[in-house]
Amino acid sequence: MSPVLIILAVLLALAVSVGLFQVTAIRRVTRGRRQIEDALKHMFEEQYRGRQASLSSLGGTLRLSGATVLALVTKMQRQGLVSATGQTFSLTPEGERLALQIVRAHRLLERYFADEARLPLRDIHAAAERKEHSLSTDDVERLSAALGHPTLDPHGDPIPTREGAVAPPSGTPATSWPIGTIGRIVHLEDEPEISFAQIVAEGLRVGQTVRIIESTPERLALSDGDHEFRLAPAVAANVFLGAAPAWPERVLRLSDLRDNERAEVVGLDEACQGFSRRRLMDLGFTEGAAIRPALRTFSKDPRAYEVRGTLIALRNDQASQVLVRPLVAKSTAVVQGAAS
Repeated sequence: MSPVLIILAVLLALAVSVGLFQVTAIRRVTRGRRQIEDALKHMFEEQYRGRQASLSSLGGTLRLSGATVLALVTKMQRQGLVSATGQTFSLTPEGERLALQIVRAHRLLERYFADEARLPLRDIHAAAERKEHSLSTDDVERLSAALGHPTLDPHGDPIPTREGAVAPPSGTPATSWPIGTIGRIVHLEDEPEISFAQIVAEGLRVGQTVRIIESTPERLALSDGDHEFRLAPAVAANVFLGAAPAWPERVLRLSDLRDNERAEVVGLDEACQGFSRRRLMDLGFTEGAAIRPALRTFSKDPRAYEVRGTLIALRNDQASQVLVRPLVAKSTAVVQGAAS
């Protein structure tokens, strides 16, 4: 091999090795930042729910060894992000500020993946986890504006404002909800993953109106009037209920309307947020609008609805956000009037 080729080969090898070193260093920095942000997010969630984070809870959530968690917390203490009291930890004002930023990014991303990317509910948490660390503050604000500044994520959690304000937690665990009392699902806890997967598999969703019909040490049964949902108490404790809305009599979800049954729009469910809400309103799904299911695809999803003289196709999960009141046919009303 000629001297020139040898020199070129050495330079190339050196360039590659330096490049690999830089990539490894960047990955190491990124991994360290991710761990800190994940730890801050966990501490915020614990604090928000009235609990305190510990070495054990951090290790379980971040899936790190005890020694690694201890080193991580020590590093965060040196940075002024957390303070320790025995075996538990709490956020300092600076730690809380950074935690709210990452929580805001995470919940906005979940809203995006649910409403725009149309990912299944069981997948949006993991997708947001992967992306949240790469967003700058400006990126987060642009995302919020593009989504119409939503206030709740798809699980019912409040999205912190740009200034760091966050609404207090709401709802009562289904295990503590009175039997026979109608309630509205206001929050679905997405951790642990195995419990959330069972909740999603049952078909429960934020905004759904249900009633507890059975509660035993072995299971808890809920009903929405058409379907029954059975969960182990440990899983049902991750379903939170609030007061049911005072809807007018005979209000249905658009997705439950029979083919060609005429109705009028009562409004949109509170769970319909941001750009999705604005989009439905722009399409004509506003209070008082006449509507009827006009066409159904072979798979029955999506379905076409006639509203304001236009056919609009909606998926069932979108149609379930529109509240309607079935209209009494004129012919029926005339017959009833004559009979009286």
